[in-house]
Amino acid sequence: MRRRLLVAGVAVLAVVVAAVVAFAFVTEDTLSGQAEQDRKCCWKRGATPRWMSETMGLRIPAAAADGRAGYKTSSRYDIGILAFTLPSREADAYLSRLVPEDEEMVANLHPEQKGYEPMAPFAHLGLPEPETLVKGMRRIGFCPDGLTSPEGKRLRYCVDLFVHEFTPGSTRVYVRSTIEPGVTPPPTGPGS
Repeated sequence: MRRRLLVAGVAVLAVVVAAVVAFAFVTEDTLSGQAEQDRKCCWKRGATPRWMSETMGLRIPAAAADGRAGYKTSSRYDIGILAFTLPSREADAYLSRLVPEDEEMVANLHPEQKGYEPMAPFAHLGLPEPETLVKGMRRIGFCPDGLTSPEGKRLRYCVDLFVHEFTPGSTRVYVRSTIEPGVTPPPTGPGS
């Protein structure tokens, strides 16, 4: 009798484990499928550097060139990306007014491998992913909560900020921000 109960218990346990494993595989496939769809989907037309900087609350310096922006919606949150170039001296001055005094930008000591694709890749703007760059790359992340730096006072959302001196004297600033869903998407159509 005990042996039958033990065999029945093992059989029930095996069925439960099989069900959990099957559920895990189905859930993983569903989640990875959703993540893959989110990665490839939903870039909104009309996201200009000016609109994106206003949405983030991050001023683009007057000396900036080659401004690029993108805005993407997904199933969980929206993401804004912004990039522009500055002469390195002006980039350093801008960053000194943006980055909180008690924080320091760090080198990218653990770069992502070639082929890395975040949820909102800068490749959408024709740029390399800053997480893959090492030489001349610095990075930092911060949020507007209590931010008192002169440029940071207007910041509306948390940002990941990357700065890359891609040629001597020229620096590209990359900004990625997770934005709460429901922000009015960028304008589209003529004149946008």
